[in-house]
Amino acid sequence: MAERVVHHGDGIAFLERGPLAADHAIVTSLPDHSELPDLGVDGWRRWFVDTVGLACRSVADDAVAIFYQTDVKHDGRWIDKGHLVQCGADTAGSSLLWHKIVCRVPPGTTTFGRPAYAHLIAVSRTRRLAPGASTPDVLPALGTMTWSRAMGAAACEAAIKFVASIGARVVVDPFCGLGSALAAANAHGLDAIGVELSRRRAAGARKAIHANG
Repeated sequence: MAERVVHHGDGIAFLERGPLAADHAIVTSLPDHSELPDLGVDGWRRWFVDTVGLACRSVADDAVAIFYQTDVKHDGRWIDKGHLVQCGADTAGSSLLWHKIVCRVPPGTTTFGRPAYAHLIAVSRTRRLAPGASTPDVLPALGTMTWSRAMGAAACEAAIKFVASIGARVVVDPFCGLGSALAAANAHGLDAIGVELSRRRAAGARKAIHANG
């Protein structure tokens, strides 16, 4: 039976402890600037890029890190988190394996304040994918969300199926929230390790069940 461990603590400190084993993959979603107000927007941008780089360096050369991120508007201007992920990956020498768009609402729907899509981005330092390993670039729905900042179940499915297909046995989410990625990993027979700063959410992540869509 797949195992799950959730640490109540700081995801940055967890990643700084050293590299992960070769069969580990990271699947995560970094906090928005609204969750780190003391940094200010510019400070948060630097933190975001640095943290992506740290996550990319934490996995083995052939392993992958996957980031699920939704763009945000500040002062009437969009902040493209997909761009920030790529900037952070570049600092670690990681390359883009795929960049999927996840529809948060049906195509053609006008949204206000938040975009109609999210980014799902996979990077690795040395792994390359054969053309036959391609998967859909656009996911038509986000899937069930356990809370407002969660990865949708369909996005989790896409990420977890991919890491399982390349031989990962353990999924690590250093910002696990209520544990959506961890639950999806367990549902597909992979062990999972999560880190969450909120004691309440960490408790929820230990009990999370994958919604499967």
